[in-house]
Amino acid sequence: MSDAKFFQRGKIQELRIELNSDKKDRNYIRKKATLKKIVANMTMGNDMSSLYPDVIACMAIPVLEVKKMVYLFLINYSKAKPDMALDAINTFRRDVEDPNPLIRALAIRTMGYIHVDKVTTYLIQPLRHCMRDQDPYVRKTAAVCVAKLFMQDRHLVENAGFIDLLREMLVDSNPSVVANAIAALTEISERSDHIQLKLNMSIASKLVTALNECSEWGQTYILESLMFVVPQEPGDAEMLAERIAPRLQHANSAVVLTAVKVIVYLMNYMTKDEDIANMCKKLSPPLVTLLSSGPEVQYVGLRNILLVIQKHPDILKNDIKIFFCKYNDPIYVKMAKLEIMFRLASEHNVEQVLSELKEYATEVDVDFVRKAVRSIGRLAVKIESTAQKCVEALLELIQTKVNYVVQESIVVIKDIFRKYPNQYESIIGVLCENLDNLDEPEAKAAMIWIIGQYADRIENSDELLDDFLYTFLEETVEVQLALLTATVKLFIKRPTAGQDLVPKVLKWATEEVDNPDLRDRGYIYWRLLSTDVAAAKAVVLSEKPHISTETDNMDPVLLEELLLHIASLSAIYHKAPTTFIPHCKPRFLIPSPVLRRQNYGTGRGTMIHQDSYDHLYGNDNNNGGGSNRDGLDELATSPKQPHHQRLSYMEQSFDQVAEASIGNQEYYEQKINAENPYRTDTTTASATKGGVDLMSFDL
Repeated sequence: MSDAKFFQRGKIQELRIELNSDKKDRNYIRKKATLKKIVANMTMGNDMSSLYPDVIACMAIPVLEVKKMVYLFLINYSKAKPDMALDAINTFRRDVEDPNPLIRALAIRTMGYIHVDKVTTYLIQPLRHCMRDQDPYVRKTAAVCVAKLFMQDRHLVENAGFIDLLREMLVDSNPSVVANAIAALTEISERSDHIQLKLNMSIASKLVTALNECSEWGQTYILESLMFVVPQEPGDAEMLAERIAPRLQHANSAVVLTAVKVIVYLMNYMTKDEDIANMCKKLSPPLVTLLSSGPEVQYVGLRNILLVIQKHPDILKNDIKIFFCKYNDPIYVKMAKLEIMFRLASEHNVEQVLSELKEYATEVDVDFVRKAVRSIGRLAVKIESTAQKCVEALLELIQTKVNYVVQESIVVIKDIFRKYPNQYESIIGVLCENLDNLDEPEAKAAMIWIIGQYADRIENSDELLDDFLYTFLEETVEVQLALLTATVKLFIKRPTAGQDLVPKVLKWATEEVDNPDLRDRGYIYWRLLSTDVAAAKAVVLSEKPHISTETDNMDPVLLEELLLHIASLSAIYHKAPTTFIPHCKPRFLIPSPVLRRQNYGTGRGTMIHQDSYDHLYGNDNNNGGGSNRDGLDELATSPKQPHHQRLSYMEQSFDQVAEASIGNQEYYEQKINAENPYRTDTTTASATKGGVDLMSFDL
């Protein structure tokens, strides 16, 4: 029988009478029906809080289904009636001792959900008892309850010894208990300002062993925790990655992506290039398999793939056909595939890619067509051997006379002219035939740049520019800047043709516009032309720097951080979590003797955490020069010594390890603080009363 009949607005008095009825109720059938009505009304948004004492009276009924509904009611209204929540404490205590493990687990779970200070105080002893319960279901529920309690009162969790109890649960005989315990520890570590989780290889090995018997979400929690393992010896990372590799074949995409994240992380600690190459081969099939899922999972996979191939382009270099767009792909999937196709394009497959892009440029979706046309131009800039074919393809698209296709083609042809000067100027005549179709600022600016750059080769360049100048004051700043520079170029190359246009444009730029960039450029050109024409020619017609598609690459420091956040929102947004999650901890590659040198050609390497180095290698002066790998390490930190500092080559012992990976931490901190005003500044943290400011548990 469907429960839809219960979703009808009920009268409070009638429900109260039904709850308190003295009639015989075999198996509590009437009570169950009444409670279902109350829960249904509560779900619909009707206020049932006046029934609080009557519902609490039902807690004594020893039926699991009844208790579930009563506990749901308590969770919903405990904040509104905190005093009445205390009336249920004694019943909670009895339920925690109940012979039925389901009732024991339900009681401890409900107490964790009731965010009332006095209830939280009474939770400590029952929770400690449940963490040592004989039944694994109760233990795993208690482990999650510790994480919930930490959200309410983190000092209570730290002082009551729950962290140590969670650590003990990591060696539990039941894999589900282990998974929940490590999930709780990971959550606590991520949210605490002074607790840092570090797992040694011994614990990591036990966690990997438990993977086979865990549920899919338990596997995800365990794999996520392996991001806190820092290999110290050659072969550690390789061994761990090999044991994780079977998870790449899992049916759950979350397990697959988390396994990919851990393996990509461990590749930073592999000493041999052959091992990294072998791992890249193993990562390719699971990433390809993700694209056979639904469009939502495909998109998540594509955004993560885009990050991975920027660091390891060899992973999918032979699978570019997988990223060809299908006719029924959603637009967001098509856009993501286009970007990956461009990234994977090389001299070996460029013919296939160009053929696909030409096909896409004839589609009906405007945004997709624009991106396809732009990708053709970027392909010409990226691979010189195919530039001629790309230009021919763009000319064919211009002949279609489709407005947005023509404009997008002109924009990318400008970049091709920049990349390959004096090679494709013969097509300028075709471009000039389409001047009337230009109505977008970027396309206008590109065409004006072409006219100015080749003013000496275009016979009527002065007339073309004069046509654009009719609407100079109404144009966007981008177009105005292009017109100003193009007119000056015309005057320098063909003084007779440009002598009437230059004074007019300079007068507008310096007297009739408000934009400071345009006005300043106008003054600079005016003074250059009025004092030294030769100097003006040297400045305006100077050789342009070569352009390349490397400017499209992600900032290497940001990329390194995002690779530590694969399978999260950061990997989809392509933004560091500190920019959109308040008080989020940034992640770093922690230094190790086997950490590989990161060479990005930008002067910056992988960022690492100085405190983590001090903890691992005993460089903290207040720590007695050692690290207790078996117990809870409490590292005293001087207020004058910032937690996050720029790494220096001046420290001999640190240099031996960190030489392989030096990061500009100061730059990163400034970037985080600028982008995230909610972030708590840990650089001024002072020592607490006992000289303890930073806790790190090393497992």
